[in-house]
Amino acid sequence: MEEKITFKLNEKTVSLTIDSERTLLWVLRTDLGLTGTKYGCGKGLCGACTVIVDDRAVRSCVIPARSIKGKKVLTIEGLARNGKLHPIQEAFAKHDALQCGFCTPGMILNAYDLLLRNPQPTRKEIIEGMEYNLCRCGAHVRIIQAIESASQEMKGARQR
Repeated sequence: MEEKITFKLNEKTVSLTIDSERTLLWVLRTDLGLTGTKYGCGKGLCGACTVIVDDRAVRSCVIPARSIKGKKVLTIEGLARNGKLHPIQEAFAKHDALQCGFCTPGMILNAYDLLLRNPQPTRKEIIEGMEYNLCRCGAHVRIIQAIESASQEMKGARQR
């Protein structure tokens, strides 16, 4: 059923008339042209489609578009501000925490959620927090290092 849905996307208000049963993933990719959010498994298991909805990481491949009505959605395209990468994005680049890059947007946004909830996680907490975001290339060690580094960088920014 077609429905008008209004929500904030990367800090801008968006209104669309769409089939409200379509998933957020396909609304973002097809209707809005934001292809940073990836289709992986289509079942919410791999994390490639992770976005932030009201400051929580969600799997956009299993979220019906109607459920984001009136909410704030952040995609990888909206994480950088004023042309400056977010510290998590910078850390991923610095630590070469990617190979093919397919999982990277979901990894970064899941890490963003983790650091919002726990700004100074232990290595164990990072591993547990990232457990359900899969990297088929095997960059997990560098991903963990990047998140540790971003946590320290963000701690320094908070203290300034």
